[in-house]
Amino acid sequence: MKNTVIKGLFKSIFFILMMVIMNGCSSAIATDEKIFTNEELYRPNLHFTPNKGWMNDPNGLFFYKGLYHLYFQHYPDKNVWGPMHWGHATSKDMITWEEQKIALFPDEKGYIFSGSAVVDVHNTSGFGSLKNPPIVAMFTYHDAVKEKTGAIDYQSQAIAYSLDEGMTWTKFKGNPVIKNPGIKDFRDPKMTWDAIHNQWIMVLAADVETNIYRSSNLINWELVSAFGKNLGVHGSPWECPDFFPIKVEGSTEMKWVLLQSINPNGPNGGSATQYFVGDFDGKTFTLGNSFANDLKQETAFWVDYGKDNYAGVTWSNIPDTDGRKLFIGWMSNWEYANKVPTENWRSSTTIARELKLLNINGHYRIVSLPVKELDKYVSKTIKRDLLTIDKETVIVDKSTVDMSRLDIHFTMNGLKDDNYDFILSNKEKNALHFGINKKDKCFYIDRKYVSKTTFSDEFAKKISKAPISSDFSSIDVRIIIDKTSIEVFYDNGKTVMTEIYFTDKPMDSFSIAKANTAFELKNVFIKQLNIK
Repeated sequence: MKNTVIKGLFKSIFFILMMVIMNGCSSAIATDEKIFTNEELYRPNLHFTPNKGWMNDPNGLFFYKGLYHLYFQHYPDKNVWGPMHWGHATSKDMITWEEQKIALFPDEKGYIFSGSAVVDVHNTSGFGSLKNPPIVAMFTYHDAVKEKTGAIDYQSQAIAYSLDEGMTWTKFKGNPVIKNPGIKDFRDPKMTWDAIHNQWIMVLAADVETNIYRSSNLINWELVSAFGKNLGVHGSPWECPDFFPIKVEGSTEMKWVLLQSINPNGPNGGSATQYFVGDFDGKTFTLGNSFANDLKQETAFWVDYGKDNYAGVTWSNIPDTDGRKLFIGWMSNWEYANKVPTENWRSSTTIARELKLLNINGHYRIVSLPVKELDKYVSKTIKRDLLTIDKETVIVDKSTVDMSRLDIHFTMNGLKDDNYDFILSNKEKNALHFGINKKDKCFYIDRKYVSKTTFSDEFAKKISKAPISSDFSSIDVRIIIDKTSIEVFYDNGKTVMTEIYFTDKPMDSFSIAKANTAFELKNVFIKQLNIK
């Protein structure tokens, strides 16, 4: 009996010691309710993150045989930027992802920078066959050794191909397929099949312009034009272009859209993606008069006005029966990406979105909303037909839903020239403010009251703002909340703001501050999203 007690006491002491050791080996955040590890508190539910290591730009997006492929800039050995690889993940719906083996490794020619991939259905490259068409990827070789010598031609374009549906890759022996012509920033090729002109086309960031190439076989490329001089935002090199035709909603009109990221000089500092709308004759991209005139009114038009949507590109080979332009971005900003307080991994993607092009009284505008596939993950819905707001009001809290995974949708009515301030908060007094300031004609996100901000002077330095382009008394609002990020879609996606944040404990309440004038929330849908 005595030995049994002693053994039991020893086991208890051993268990306590092991728990102390385990907790001492990983960051933990104390709360009244439980101990949250860094992993539990910050790794998102709904957005892709690598299992470990660093991630930035999405690369090589293509769809084939029921799978969406996402490659991404990846450094598996540390959670900061380093020698770039192409990581790889697959999904059946762009919401839940399975990480695969690393696709492309750096070699003697350099790091593997951003690029794209296409399914060569007609085997124009000759790497496969009509029965087993190759997947062809193009990426930028970044020769860090050459860069250190002071040379400027250290970036070139190379290709690789896969004969097993994107799971393993063979680098082309004739690389590089496009040599550097003497441009320091010469990178991020995005290939597209141009069915209108029966050719492969590719856009490439070349310093402060976009170079446009064409090819018949994905191997031999001809430079046909350049775009961007004195147009849009400059002041730093352009990066991560995308170029595609898109039908104007509600019409048969076809336009071409160029996405062009830039860092720094985004609308709220750091990284962001601007866009241009025009026409393409197979060689040259030109802006229509209306869009060119609009650019004179504004510095640029942005896919997302928040701080944390960068380098986004679209999937290739989406079937015509689907027809959507599907987009995903990197949910971070180079001002602080290497410093955010996550441990085993850094960075995530935005929620996948559908891009549409509207003609609004002769003005072409890109709009975006979360992909419809997100709807199948709704596990619980709270519906309220009408809420009259005339004082500080809690709209929903953790007593009814899991605040770390929500899709909230409502219409605001009766708006006047006032400030409409929504707040995500918790009992630790962490608070994220966002909303509409009609008096100052802007949408905004303010994260200076969120606890974890000291890792970067830039993270909460100022309130992020997006312009309100027209007066309104009613507006549709949709909000995706996922642990440490918020994506707000105003006016059916005409204005979008995406930002990340880091708290001491999970948010537990969504409310609106006291308004100066009464207004209404109509058709309120609060949907909990469960990802298994």
